[in-house]
Amino acid sequence: MYAIVEIAGQQFKVNKDQKVFVHRLKGAEGDQVSFGKVLLLDNDGQITIGAPVIEGAGVTAKILRHLKGDKVIVFKKKRRKGYKKKNGHRQYLTEIVVEDIVTKGFKATESKETKKVARKDAAEEVQKIAEVKEKKTLAKKKTTAKKAAEGDDLKKIEGVGPKIASILTEAGYETFAKLAKADPEKIREILLEKGGKRYAMHDPTTWPKQAELAAEGKWDELKKWQDELDGGRS
Repeated sequence: MYAIVEIAGQQFKVNKDQKVFVHRLKGAEGDQVSFGKVLLLDNDGQITIGAPVIEGAGVTAKILRHLKGDKVIVFKKKRRKGYKKKNGHRQYLTEIVVEDIVTKGFKATESKETKKVARKDAAEEVQKIAEVKEKKTLAKKKTTAKKAAEGDDLKKIEGVGPKIASILTEAGYETFAKLAKADPEKIREILLEKGGKRYAMHDPTTWPKQAELAAEGKWDELKKWQDELDGGRS
């Protein structure tokens, strides 16, 4: 009598008292484990095929030991690219011995130790997810704080170049929000004071309104308006 059963994502043909190496299972050595996904049964020549599994059939086994498989070398190379990468891998395995093949009335059971390990793994997984989310949130806050400290890119305002952006930043208008509240005449005075008469040609009348749209994230509306402007002038 033999059965074809799915264990940890793999299919095995097993007989009673047969030892099998499978992907690492949860549980301690000596624990009883059971598998209910039986795809085929051969009972003294009488074959039963599942659709996709056989109802009421199952396989019980005992965990003998946990181990690692033989090392597998993974080598990657790209011709003429100077790329080579060599890694080794050892698969985590579990050795089990099949104790019984049940054809009817099978109920999957788990030992207390196996359930305990499963709950612990689930709790650890939830904890890991929470830690990852917390790290992402902190990283986002740091990025936002850094961006706020560095200020916005004022050069996105039509009529504002690198030098004028530097002058405005030194005067305390380092963000779109602050520039949006500025008085155009005050900006004109700052330009004359910091840059001299050569900045008298610049007209900051539309700059606060442009900055307001930028601060609100209305980039499409800002771009459409800027296409109608000439050096920042209406």
